[in-house]
Amino acid sequence: MDTDNTSRAVELEINGKLRVFDIDDPKLPDWVKDNDFSSDGYPYRKKLKRDEYEDTLEALQIELVKVQTWLGETGNRVISVFEGRDAAGKGGAIGATRAYMNPRSARIVALPKPTETERGQWYYQRYVDHFPTSGEFVMFDRSWYNRAGVEPVMGFCTPEQHAHFLEETPHFERMPVKAGIYLFKFWLNIGREMQLKRFHDRRHNKLKAWKLSPMDIASLTKWDEYTQARDLMLQVTDTEHAPWTVVRANDKRRARINVIRTVLQKLPYTGKDKGAIGDIDEAIVGRGIEGVRS
Repeated sequence: MDTDNTSRAVELEINGKLRVFDIDDPKLPDWVKDNDFSSDGYPYRKKLKRDEYEDTLEALQIELVKVQTWLGETGNRVISVFEGRDAAGKGGAIGATRAYMNPRSARIVALPKPTETERGQWYYQRYVDHFPTSGEFVMFDRSWYNRAGVEPVMGFCTPEQHAHFLEETPHFERMPVKAGIYLFKFWLNIGREMQLKRFHDRRHNKLKAWKLSPMDIASLTKWDEYTQARDLMLQVTDTEHAPWTVVRANDKRRARINVIRTVLQKLPYTGKDKGAIGDIDEAIVGRGIEGVRS
């Protein structure tokens, strides 16, 4: 956590109004507090009740244990990609998914910035190195889609590299799918005030302070640039063989449940209990670009 006296207050245009946000001020502004949950037109007024969430999640996690048994018996493989803005809840969704799965064959991949050697390789190579072998379920906490979001927005790749990525990725993703790997791509979508609230929580909670990075601070004034990059990514890389599932994630509880439901509904595992899985909440789950415009 920073201890210097340098102000990091920024002026933001939100819903046509200029707002000042100082992440170092321990008091969360009322304009954030009053609009965080409803931001981006979120359809619910309150979080899913804790008891309902925990009961539903437990039933879904039992199904995930069945999935892992099925993977081990059949040799099938799963990749689940989690993308979204900073503080969208990717880590929490991954944690809820893997909580009761055997970590030996349910792996989380969260790669640091590329090394000098990796920067000289085929762009996808360092990600392919972590693809699942027989019986594995691999979750990417950010993925090759760094080149569709943070890299072009923050200037870490050239416009030509960005354009090449968008052109080639649908072809790249066809390869693991044709090889029989089940590929899920999740975009967790949050509103702007909700992101500011979560950043503020990280800044002023000693248990969460490690989650707030310089990149988070730098992104505060780049909301529109990230939105444009996201929309282009969804338009170009949402395909029939590798569709994007968009989950509106202002409520982390509903988001986690619907991420897991999406996986369970699509996998043909042994002993599937459709009643325990339940129905996808179409109020917060959509596909591709339409999913962020609903």
